[in-house]
Amino acid sequence: MNLQSFFSSLLMVVAEMAPYLLLGFLIAGVLHVYVPQRFYARYLSADNRWSVLWAALLGVPLPLCSCGVIPTAIGLRNEKASKGAIASFLIATPQTGIDSILATFSLMGLGFAIVRPVAALITGVCGGLLVNRLIRHDNFSDDATATCAVEQGSKPWRVLKYAYYDMIRDIGLRLLVGLVVAALIQVAVPDDFFLSFGSEPLLQMLVILAIAVPMYICSTGSIPVAAALMMKGLSPGAALVMLMAGPAVNLASILVVHKSMGRRFTAIYLATIVGFSVLFGLLLNASGLNLFPPVASDACCASDVVLPSPFKLVCAVALTLMIAFALFMKWRDGRGEAKPAEADVVVYRVEDMYCSHCEAAVVRAVESLPGVTSAKANASACTLTVKGTATEADVQQAVEGIGYTFKGRRQQQA
Repeated sequence: MNLQSFFSSLLMVVAEMAPYLLLGFLIAGVLHVYVPQRFYARYLSADNRWSVLWAALLGVPLPLCSCGVIPTAIGLRNEKASKGAIASFLIATPQTGIDSILATFSLMGLGFAIVRPVAALITGVCGGLLVNRLIRHDNFSDDATATCAVEQGSKPWRVLKYAYYDMIRDIGLRLLVGLVVAALIQVAVPDDFFLSFGSEPLLQMLVILAIAVPMYICSTGSIPVAAALMMKGLSPGAALVMLMAGPAVNLASILVVHKSMGRRFTAIYLATIVGFSVLFGLLLNASGLNLFPPVASDACCASDVVLPSPFKLVCAVALTLMIAFALFMKWRDGRGEAKPAEADVVVYRVEDMYCSHCEAAVVRAVESLPGVTSAKANASACTLTVKGTATEADVQQAVEGIGYTFKGRRQQQA
């Protein structure tokens, strides 16, 4: 493998996506800070088709991953959202977000940037309607209502912190992996690799599903991988399957949804994502539309392309530094030993937390317990530090009630 070609390809992909990612992160921060959580629940409580539609419409621009969306959906359930609206929100939200829509436009063109959120919206609505139709009784667990945690600092500061630290800390590693994999595909995979599947587009989609569904794929990090695979002969429909099914579901989210929502709900949730991703992929291939613009090819293949513009280079450097800082802080937090400093402070081990949304959901659930003064969750270290007099059984019930795995008190190293 030619290292110069690899780094050139990596530079071009990062530079092409960086301006749109930075803008998308900023918009996501504004949505997070200025749109109250109860605003979403207000439109999702009715058990009808309109709540299902609102859930999908409100979820599409939100930058939540397939794991981070689950505690949010459970929170909506605690706010008395309907079961169909919860299904619609769970299906539509992780497939896309304002940041990934802009990143899709930057690397894959306007066609994919339009088709992707439209497909997510339709899939979410259909899944919610199916749940309303097939699950007539509300058999979800009655979790205690959680209140939103109060964030510190002025609203502009909270916007910037969430946009350029919290979000990057959550998805930075997966985004980095996606960019590196895209560059590796460009230089290591033969140009005619997927052409052998040319007469079997459905087989391409099934292969993509087998790889993407169990994995934890970020909606933004999947974009450069899908673009690079298309440059190697992957059909547009199969690429759309990756962009839809990969971010929408993973093995961890399947297990959590099954535990929190029940077997029938989970079956509808999974079948809707898989079925509609293949359906939209087949429709895209049958349409014959060329949604992959030449500029995306230039972004992925850098051997004969000049350097990006100074503006894109500045954005690429800024994004790289932000990712490096956020990942360093995440690594440092993960290495830190959480040791109780006071008699009423206990450190527990909690698994299946993957992002700041997971941390916030666990903290909200535990801080609602009587006797809890404060709580702090650390997804990197898989720890939950609780200050107060709540019993271990109460903490376990609160944690497991929102779908996370409680492992008891953390053993302290000597």
